[in-house]
Amino acid sequence: MTTWQEFTEVAPKIAAVFTRRHAATGSLCFLATLRADGSPRICPMEPRVFEGQLWIGGMPGTVKFRDLARDPRFCLHTATVDSLVSDGDAKLWGTVHDVQDLALHARFTENLYRETGFDLRGERFSPFYAADITSASAVETGGGHMDVTIWKPGAGERVVRKH
Repeated sequence: MTTWQEFTEVAPKIAAVFTRRHAATGSLCFLATLRADGSPRICPMEPRVFEGQLWIGGMPGTVKFRDLARDPRFCLHTATVDSLVSDGDAKLWGTVHDVQDLALHARFTENLYRETGFDLRGERFSPFYAADITSASAVETGGGHMDVTIWKPGAGERVVRKH
């Protein structure tokens, strides 16, 4: 499994597109999970990068967290704001694991408060999901073509150009 920090080192192009789109939408992404019957569910959410890890957070007790507790696989897609995908778009696939570290929760909430003003200091999160990235892709358009950059562990990034 690959942490966010490791991912930025082995897939810098895709990480840059993800980071750019994540910032441009105020952190909005779409999280795909699997329901109990195996059908897909998609939910808007705001993942955060903190201490080299991508965190899949949100309100406790949500159906997306029940989905992830049952099956930790996910897809995270940056919010696309135009049909031409002129600013790019990225997808991350992976699994989550719950991290119950109260000192980490305290550092996370302090950082969240400093960066956004949203005050969850003193809260304990259950679950608190760290994302392990298992593959990724990004799309960039321009010059009459579309470049799809694909990454899988051990393979490095590769670009497929479509005209």
